[in-house]
Amino acid sequence: MVEQTIAELKSAGLAHLPSGRFTANAAWLALAAMAYNLGRAVGILGGHDLTRATAATLRRTMFTVPGRLVHSPGHLHLRLPTRWLWADAFKHALTTITALPRHG
Repeated sequence: MVEQTIAELKSAGLAHLPSGRFTANAAWLALAAMAYNLGRAVGILGGHDLTRATAATLRRTMFTVPGRLVHSPGHLHLRLPTRWLWADAFKHALTTITALPRHG
């Protein structure tokens, strides 16, 4: 499990740290870990098929969305293709995330 996580982090930006400065690389590492954890959360919220998906699969199915943002008076809508394979998982994750209580 840990080895798989390290391999996924390396494929998502940790193969080469961007700076020669420790603090910049530490910030890069922290942001990469947060992005990985957020991706895992979206995969879990997306449903059964994506619970154990790799980071690359999540990027391909949930984050590279073939949709269009449409602005109507007072609202912003995301239009998804009617036959997109991952539409149900995406909508389920989006509905779950937007139903979370807001803080602040």
